[in-house]
Amino acid sequence: MSQKALWLKTEKGSLEVGTAPIPKPGEGEVLIKVHSTALNPVDWKIAAHGYFIEKYPAILGGDAAGVVEEVGPGVTNLKKGDRVLTNGVFGNYEHATFQQYTLGYADVTGKIPDNLTFDQAATIPLGLATAAVGLFHQDAPSGSVGLFPPWEDGGRGKYAGEPILIIGGASSVGQYVIQLAKLAGFSPIITTASLRNTEVLKGQGATHVLDRTLPKDALVAEVKKITSAPVKVAYDAISEADTQNAAYTILAPGGALVLVLNESVENKTDDKRVVPVFGNTNVPANRKLGVSLYSKLTALLADGAVKPNPVEVLPNGLQGIIAGLEKLKQGVSNVKLVGHPQETA
Repeated sequence: MSQKALWLKTEKGSLEVGTAPIPKPGEGEVLIKVHSTALNPVDWKIAAHGYFIEKYPAILGGDAAGVVEEVGPGVTNLKKGDRVLTNGVFGNYEHATFQQYTLGYADVTGKIPDNLTFDQAATIPLGLATAAVGLFHQDAPSGSVGLFPPWEDGGRGKYAGEPILIIGGASSVGQYVIQLAKLAGFSPIITTASLRNTEVLKGQGATHVLDRTLPKDALVAEVKKITSAPVKVAYDAISEADTQNAAYTILAPGGALVLVLNESVENKTDDKRVVPVFGNTNVPANRKLGVSLYSKLTALLADGAVKPNPVEVLPNGLQGIIAGLEKLKQGVSNVKLVGHPQETA
């Protein structure tokens, strides 16, 4: 049996809709009919620069929401017909999401509550994983701040009264960092964004939204006005050279700065950590954290403790993702682009 899939034919090559076999779920896996798949900046960066992928042709995509079509041996938490969301895997095309059917590892695949659509659910896995791993992965001291997770028993409000700085709060990852910071009790939650996104971000838990165009010295001064407490946690969801250096300057001694892209920090000192995050719940190093997060995710989504990103739906199924990646490259704010693989002509 074959399906439609979006193939990256060669390194830094073109994207084309073609066919692929429908995979068979193995031990601990489920086959998911993908109704919605979200686009992430990493997708166009892989296509343009050849990151992460060693074998071509390849299928990209890290976010899927759909319906369980088949369960593999040993799966007890999911059944055929369940509405689910899962994080795709780069470099393993049977687990990538820019196709009509994908595999999910059952222990890091979650049920979608009734209050969320497939489109909304598709905005969650990669962005939330990147936020969660960067802040709350206690078994990965070099790839996380290593805080106690707020979704675990005793985690809610644990960091009450501690400030956090989030660069790029209106990005997909930034929105999930704000929400997890709120769950963990951080206050004040200071973020940078386009000021037109102020109300949305305050609705997610930000206490202060500062103009993302502020030069470094002005940003430092504004944060000092908001809090006199040392800022021990900073998360740069943009991670360009200037944003990294501004956040690092604000960070207090003993603090940690989380980055989603390669490090460009100047004038580093031994008393501040820089943490590169790899936000995927499937990789062995993050799997235990992923299992913990997914065991609570349906409830967090059902009660609104974690809210999805705003959605913009792309037309023309998988074909529309090609134009969507170009749009993403130009820059989008406070919206997640979502494609519908089943609508592919």
